Amino acid sequence: MSSSQTTTTTKIVIPDLVSHCTIPVRCNRHWKQASVESKRWLFNGGNLSQRKRDAFHGLKAGYLTSMCYPLAGYPQLRVCCDFMNYLFHLDNISDEMNDEGTMGTAAQVLNVLYHPQSSRPNSRVGKMTKDYWRRLVATGSPGAQQRFIETFDMFFQAVTQQAVDRANGVVPDLESYIAIRRDTSGCKPCWALIEYANNLDLPWEVMDHPVIRGLGEAANDLVTWSNDVFSYNVEQSKGDTHNMIVVVMRQEGLDLQAAVDFVGDLCKQSIDRFHLLRENLPSWGSELDAQVEIYVDGLADWITGSLKWSFESERYFGKTGLEVKRTRTVTLLPRRA
Repeated sequence: MSSSQTTTTTKIVIPDLVSHCTIPVRCNRHWKQASVESKRWLFNGGNLSQRKRDAFHGLKAGYLTSMCYPLAGYPQLRVCCDFMNYLFHLDNISDEMNDEGTMGTAAQVLNVLYHPQSSRPNSRVGKMTKDYWRRLVATGSPGAQQRFIETFDMFFQAVTQQAVDRANGVVPDLESYIAIRRDTSGCKPCWALIEYANNLDLPWEVMDHPVIRGLGEAANDLVTWSNDVFSYNVEQSKGDTHNMIVVVMRQEGLDLQAAVDFVGDLCKQSIDRFHLLRENLPSWGSELDAQVEIYVDGLADWITGSLKWSFESERYFGKTGLEVKRTRTVTLLPRRA
């Protein structure tokens, strides 16, 4: 990006993804109770400053969770809410970490997941992990548990690589970025929670089928790439380059608005890809097909729920989210010193 572009660009127009997404939004009836209880769980013993507590209230993670797991019973929704709040908490911590700090956190978390009986965590993040995991294994199928652990492990590996890249000022090419972003997003363990939240017991041959994997990838791409568009303003003000818009500007030689449009088109294509794959689901027999339908509906809930939440949360647009949703215009923040 040339210096003239940095000084002259003061606004961007974000793509109209809401109109492109025709999936109806559903919301869990337990959402208010789960939101309140989950924030209490996060704050308990956390020594979070009032500013950070206010940010979590404005985040509305419980509302997002309730749209993504609309049919979950209260105990399952609470676990999902707790994981979501915890994941955002980890994301905030990892943004300030070097690779050694990220690896240390990963070791504490994964030790609990791989060795739930023998682990005795003394860190707060380890204790939180042990608490929600104890509740998750009570009803989660073995396949869902294993997929959760494996994909969360991949999340930490990717976040560690992101920290190394950030320290070295590396901006990856688009293909490499897409691959690592599918793991840094944290979406994959959230897909395992769709199984958990809906009491599904899906065998590996179903979950490894190219169409099912493709649906998960399309949903992940939409959630993640749209997030890069919505979070770009806050991230550019902090000088963070782990964003698809930055990658596209570098690789394609585009100015900022053209890069935003480019990423917006990719987001729309990922929604279209999801619908196409959904229309071509194979059959595994009536019993499994009914479970697969619930799982795929859960991925669709994530697509539409995350889009709605992005404008109602204060994480990306402060208190102006609904205005941004209407005008699609974002005024760029100044670079922080």
